[in-house]
Amino acid sequence: MQQEVIFINTRFDPDITPFHAIAKEMAKAVGYTADLKVDKKLAQLLRLRVAQANECAYCIILHAGTSREIGIDAAKVDNISSWYNSHLYTDKEKAALAYCDALNEGKTKAFDQFHEGLKAYFDEKEIAEIAAIVINMNVWTRLKLAQGATPVYKEQA
Repeated sequence: MQQEVIFINTRFDPDITPFHAIAKEMAKAVGYTADLKVDKKLAQLLRLRVAQANECAYCIILHAGTSREIGIDAAKVDNISSWYNSHLYTDKEKAALAYCDALNEGKTKAFDQFHEGLKAYFDEKEIAEIAAIVINMNVWTRLKLAQGATPVYKEQA
């Protein structure tokens, strides 16, 4: 039987400023419960990739679990950190993940090449949604890091 994981804030309560409420509104618009044009499984892979790349324990646990719940193959979930060295992902997924990595890093001088790579598979609205998903996840990974959202087994809390 799997133990239940909960999260404790080790640094501050995120609700003491209005920022957390703003982030929640963003999540309603493009988070994992949002109704988007972009494929639900692809959107979830992007969220998981940002969570993993930014080393957000809260986000990794949440989005790995959600990925499995919506039917993403466990091998894809487990391999997300090295998607670029894998044949598990479609060319469409790889284009989106490459864009995700470039936007997440935020320092790519040739960003246009990643945007152009998306155009072969996605329309303008889907590209805008992909960007919003990555940006939203960056907000959440930084917020959870700053507040110190730390996983513990429930019986340890």
